[in-house]
Amino acid sequence: MAFKTIIVALSNSQSDLEPVIQALTEFNLTLETKVILSHVVAMEKSDLEVDKPLLDSEKISLGEFEKQLKYYQEELPCQTEIEIVIGDPTEEIVRLSNFYGADLIMIGSRGLKGINRILQGSVSSQVIAEANCSVFVVKQR
Repeated sequence: MAFKTIIVALSNSQSDLEPVIQALTEFNLTLETKVILSHVVAMEKSDLEVDKPLLDSEKISLGEFEKQLKYYQEELPCQTEIEIVIGDPTEEIVRLSNFYGADLIMIGSRGLKGINRILQGSVSSQVIAEANCSVFVVKQR
C-alpha cells in the first residue's frame, strides 16, 4: 500500500527520532509521496506569549534539531516539507494531518508505563483516538 501524504511527528530526542525515521524508510516512498516532517514544541496555550522571544538555549536546541530534519529531508526519495509548530502536541499533530489531508500519521512511543503514563499522558494514544486517518506507532526499543 502506498500512502500519498504522511505526517511524521518527531520529538527532538535522538532515541525517539531514529526509530521513526528508520520505519519511514521502510515504506514504499515514491516521487508522488509527500512527507511532512513535523515537530511540536509543547506549550500550553496559556503559556504562549506572542512578544516573548525564545531563550538562546531554546534557539540552539531547536536550530540543531531543524538541521537534522533538513538532513533527513534531503535523504528521503520523495517530496518533503518541515513543519515546526508550538502548542499542544496532540492538537497540533491532528491539525497538521487535517490541513495536509494526510492518510497516515507516523509517531514514536516513549513506552511509558504505570504512573508515568498516567501523569505524563500518551501523545500517541491521544493521536490514535483523535486522528481522522491511520496512525502508525513506532515503539521505542
